[in-house]
Amino acid sequence: MTLLIKQIINFIRLLHSDTGQNQVAAGLAFGVFLGFAPFLSIQTLLVLFIIFIFRVQLGAAFLSAFFFKFVAYLLDPVADPIGRSLLENESLRPLWTYMFNVPLLPMTRFNNSIVLGSFMISIILCPILYYVFKILIIKYQTTLVKKVESSKAWKALKATKLHDWYTKYNDLYGG
Repeated sequence: MTLLIKQIINFIRLLHSDTGQNQVAAGLAFGVFLGFAPFLSIQTLLVLFIIFIFRVQLGAAFLSAFFFKFVAYLLDPVADPIGRSLLENESLRPLWTYMFNVPLLPMTRFNNSIVLGSFMISIILCPILYYVFKILIIKYQTTLVKKVESSKAWKALKATKLHDWYTKYNDLYGG
């Protein structure tokens, strides 16, 4: 539980930093793929490869994946009919047969209707959520952070010795 709290605190720090909004929004959006895909699958490895290659914010992706695992579980009743309709489609039967007979592709587990349906949902949600997260990050940074930093309470907190101690500790040990 403390690891999750630490990740949330690090995410809030990330939102306050100068890290690009695109990197954070992409990390949150790719968390949809990680959350909806089975843990050990080709989809997960491919998404992790993309995250490392394109310098997407890894902490945001993992935090998002944690929360989207619960959403994926709740959306299983929706994903099952989507995957089932794709698997039972006669025109796609040669594709599924080919994928099942090619080495490594059965590790996608697309023969499972829930996995295939969840993958299709994540393909649809990922670009939409990227733009939604980007807008939310920009609004957060321009409105809420500015209001908090200009408040009298924040200025009073920054003037205390406790804040000085915390910033020194954070600089030395990376708190």
